[in-house]
Amino acid sequence: MPLKNSDIEQKIKDQIFKTENLISEYKEMTKPIAPDCAIGRVSRMDAINNKSVIEATLRQAEKKLRNLKLVFSKLNTKDFGLCLRCKQKIPIERILFRPESLYCINCAE
Repeated sequence: MPLKNSDIEQKIKDQIFKTENLISEYKEMTKPIAPDCAIGRVSRMDAINNKSVIEATLRQAEKKLRNLKLVFSKLNTKDFGLCLRCKQKIPIERILFRPESLYCINCAE
């Protein structure tokens, strides 16, 4: 059964929705830790470290969301599915696996 544009569109919309929800969760988790919060020194250091990891994950999720929105905006254009670097067609399997892909496998490396 051939894949339809509506299937790809739905996949991208689902990923945008999931990513937006993750970003909201990450933002909540990266709120500052109040100095008067009664946790021990080691626990505070651990919390600060965890916050740094979550902030990095948040930046990755925000980048993914930007890419998903860019791919979505190109969905019904001649540029949809073309690698930004070499302008070759990105295999549909890659688009389905990573809808935020802007590059073919060769150019992504």
